[in-house]
Amino acid sequence: MSSKIQDLLQNLNSTYVNLHQKFEELFWLFKMGDHSVEEAMNEAEKARDLFRSDVENLDHVREALTISGLADSERERLEIWKNFFQLYQTPPELTPLRDKIAALEGEVAKKFATRKEGYKDPKTGEFVPASKGKIRMTMRTNPDEAVRKACFDALEEMCLDAVGEYVELVAMRNQFARALNFEDFYAYRLRISEGMTKNEVFDIFGAIYERTKYAFANIRELEATKPGLRKPWNFSYMMTGSFTLEEDPYFIFDEALIRWGRSFSALGFDYGGGKLQLDLLDRQGKYNNGFCHYPTIVNFKDGKRNPGEANFTCNAVYGQPGSGSLATETLFHEAGHAADRLASEQTEVCLNTEWPPASIAWAETHSQFLDTMFSSIEWRTRYAKDSNGTSYPFELFERKARQVRILSPLALDSIMAMSEFEKMVYEEQNLTPEKVVEIAKEVSRKYMDYSEDSLWILSVPHIYDWESSAYYHSYGLAILALDQWRKYFYDKYGYIVDNSDVGKEMIEVWKLGSAKMFPEFVRIITGRELSPEAFLENATMDVEKYIVRARQRVERMKSVPEWTGLVELNAEIRMVHGKELIADNSVSFENMARRYGEWLRKQAK
Repeated sequence: MSSKIQDLLQNLNSTYVNLHQKFEELFWLFKMGDHSVEEAMNEAEKARDLFRSDVENLDHVREALTISGLADSERERLEIWKNFFQLYQTPPELTPLRDKIAALEGEVAKKFATRKEGYKDPKTGEFVPASKGKIRMTMRTNPDEAVRKACFDALEEMCLDAVGEYVELVAMRNQFARALNFEDFYAYRLRISEGMTKNEVFDIFGAIYERTKYAFANIRELEATKPGLRKPWNFSYMMTGSFTLEEDPYFIFDEALIRWGRSFSALGFDYGGGKLQLDLLDRQGKYNNGFCHYPTIVNFKDGKRNPGEANFTCNAVYGQPGSGSLATETLFHEAGHAADRLASEQTEVCLNTEWPPASIAWAETHSQFLDTMFSSIEWRTRYAKDSNGTSYPFELFERKARQVRILSPLALDSIMAMSEFEKMVYEEQNLTPEKVVEIAKEVSRKYMDYSEDSLWILSVPHIYDWESSAYYHSYGLAILALDQWRKYFYDKYGYIVDNSDVGKEMIEVWKLGSAKMFPEFVRIITGRELSPEAFLENATMDVEKYIVRARQRVERMKSVPEWTGLVELNAEIRMVHGKELIADNSVSFENMARRYGEWLRKQAK
């Protein structure tokens, strides 16, 4: 490799690593509750974005590509950077607009993080402090309908906290996208993150909706025996609330770490020698949604691979019924994101981040694959045990399936609702706060069929942030892909949980980083084009057939050895609570899990 090419590539890689790291470290602090870093974070984000959109960087790469005698490997690496910079080209005159958007998003994030959250006790009229997550779980599990209704009212009120700012954000984002010759911001985001059009995505979603909407009639029929079922504050409680309470003893959050470690070790997962930092408990000021970001990107210098780092979080409300299961599911989800990016073997760091050209749908395919594994009956009967060591009973699974299987055809509806809401908002020519509320209610009626209107869509934090807005369709595409992938693995191996061959295939494709777009990745892993058929086969399966299949899968696991060795994930792991270090795996993973569990139990006192 010529020294000129080598210097250019090294400079691009090292510069992007440094800019990315500076922003991500501040981003983590801000999201974990230190809002004093907001200005510095915005400046770091601006510096990173200016590097990505700098036309001089693109010109340098294009010039290098004209050099005669380039080796194929040199041309390939330069083409990666050319495509990367082309993706982010932004006229300089749009920089002030982008800054204005970032500033307003920061104000909204701070408003959400510092607002007083809770609900009014329906008996005493007193305010009950509670995080949004805790309010949701109370609405799902509290036997008193008056309390559930009070929680619903509180959540609905919170939904209106930033509607005015949201209208401003939509207008500015559309202005930005149209300056780049896109129809609107939704079309812009979909093209750069997935390489797809709105028609391609919503044709798929529309077909799924038409083939599954029959389930609404079944629920209305069920309401005749469960009066009040379709009230939004009753629905989750009446369908699953008792099961949430009955399942709770099997998902003690004290055991979440060791179950994650053993499950991932049995699959043969490896974090590539990287560093992980986990902040798992809910608290005031902390961002109220799980996420995984990467302060240090996997990178290469002088041919040597340097491991990456991942920070991930969930919002467990320790001791609250239902929270242990939900938080452990999120832990598996975010740990799946980290396993994907930290396994990359790509030399160009722009292929090793969570940002485009990374496909959101592809990233969510892995994370949701692993939280789906956690939710499977095979995983639960093997790993989920109560304090006496009794395994999650198949009988409980069967009773639950007979009651809630009626909902399975609608498994994608909340995702399709979010996607359609954002599409409609960005396409609306005269958007006002009143119009946003109207659209939110209209979409909720279509996809939830509640007996009362709800603004739940406006409580989803993704829509208020540039990087996660016009994004929810990716969760839906990922579910289609992971069901297709799961079918491929079941057909090939007969089982997924604790299957190191499954782990090997996943690790091999993780090595590719973001070298392909989502549709091509799906072809690589399953040998087929993306299709909703595997999802629909599973979602519309008769309950009797579903139970028989589950029994067969549990029976298959009897011949699969359980993981009995020490947990080894090839990572340095720190368990933190804000800026406080609780435990690490410097002695062993098992020692860390025990110490973290001891700390958790102290929080409940």
